[in-house]
Amino acid sequence: QVQLVESGGGLAQPGGSLRLSCAASGSILKLLTMAWYRQAPGNERELVATMTSGDTTNYADSVKGRFTISRDNAKNTVYLQMNSLKPEDTAVYYCNADVLDLFLRRRGYWGQGTQVNVSS
Repeated sequence: QVQLVESGGGLAQPGGSLRLSCAASGSILKLLTMAWYRQAPGNERELVATMTSGDTTNYADSVKGRFTISRDNAKNTVYLQMNSLKPEDTAVYYCNADVLDLFLRRRGYWGQGTQVNVSS
């Protein structure tokens, strides 16, 4: 089994910054693509950013130039640096990991989510 634990959410003012972390633990052989999603009240969950095991990144148009995804493979951790935050970034942010486990099974896992509120 694999667990993902997010941290770093909270309240930020418009124009401010937050950094989210997502640490993976458990029966991990290799973390493949890792991603951040978000879901605002009344909206569907949407993709924010992805990063492959080869460090290729992809961003939603709404966050390009403001958010940066990165990963530390030694720590099995993915980060989301969020700058120039806007009220419309308010949402629950979820970490997602595509994992190859010790039994050579490939599965996707979700974290529990962390709340980000952007307000003055």
